[in-house]
Order: sequence, then structure tokens, then C-alpha cells
Amino acid sequence: MENQQVVLSARTSANVTVRSARPREYLTEREIEKLMAAAGANRWGHRDATAVLIAYRHGLRAGELVALRWDDIDFRAAKLHVRRSKGGMASVHPLGGKELRALRRLQRETPDGVRTVHVFVSERLAPLSVAGYQRMVARAGKAAGFPFLVHSHMLRHSTGYKLANDGQDTRAIQHYLGHRSIASTVRYTALAPDRFKGFWKD
Repeated sequence: MENQQVVLSARTSANVTVRSARPREYLTEREIEKLMAAAGANRWGHRDATAVLIAYRHGLRAGELVALRWDDIDFRAAKLHVRRSKGGMASVHPLGGKELRALRRLQRETPDGVRTVHVFVSERLAPLSVAGYQRMVARAGKAAGFPFLVHSHMLRHSTGYKLANDGQDTRAIQHYLGHRSIASTVRYTALAPDRFKGFWKD
């Protein structure tokens, strides 16, 4: 009976597949800059680098980024109206100088006499597709030399981790990212290193 149990356990252990842990799901601010530089080196460089910047600064999902319209942007007041998908809460975000300059340039580079509704458009001036945006981010990650696959949702996670590491209020981060439940936001504060500051005194 004991021998049978040993054989069974040996067979079971032989069938177990050991998977390596997933890499982290966010990029640091310096890595975001590296990703933007790689995106900026392609044919539609300014559009793509601006897409990465806006997605990161405002925690946008792929669908939210490609749905962004020029009438969502108030250049005078430096405000961005963010419409969330997945039942998230809409909000109005401030736009920084770097973002405003990038968006104004993108607007200027639209062919004369053409008025596009969407901010990020394809070569044919159709709205950029979710798949096209996702492929661009993945290609930029590869071109930047990251040792792991970079995907578009990483930019949203990077926003959460950056704000949490800066010590921003968890409830404010929740509203900024449009989370219905604060449970979705706590994952970012859980990895903020300042939570452990002062644990050891040398």
C-alpha cells in the first residue's frame, strides 16, 4: 500500500508544470520615457509617443485612448474630459505643459483642410484601432530593449504605481483612474515602497 502511494505521488509530481512568475505589470517613469523614445523613432513617431504619454499620464485603457476626441480637450483651461469604459467613473483631469505641447503639435500636423474628430488617427485619418495601438506599444517595447513583453495596459498600471509611490491619497487615485471600487486601487498602494520607510534604523 505504501509503495503504491509512493508511485502515485511520483507520477503526480512528474506531471506538474512549473511556471515562472509573471514579470511586473508596470513600468517606472524612466522606462516610460524610454518607451516614448522608441515609439517616437517610427514613421508616425510623434503621434505614437504622444499616445504613450497621454495613456500614461491619465491611466487610459486602450479603448479609452483611441476613443479620445478633440472636443474632450480644453486647451484654454488645460483640462481633459476622461470618459471611462467598463462602467468606470468619468472625470476631468488637468493637462500638463508637456501634454499640451504634444497635443498642439499633433493637431498642427493634421493635413490642411482636414478636421478629424478623434485625436489619434491612422494614415487614412480613420480612428486608430485598439489592435493597432496595442501592436504599436508592443513594438515600441521590443525596440526599447525591454526583457519582457510590454503591453498597453501596463501604462494604466504604471499610472497607479507612480501616483501611489508619490504618496497620493488612495481615494484620489481611485477617482483619477475611474475605479468603481477602491479594492481595484489598493493593489497600487500595496507596492508603494514608502509604506516601509523607517522600519529599520541604522
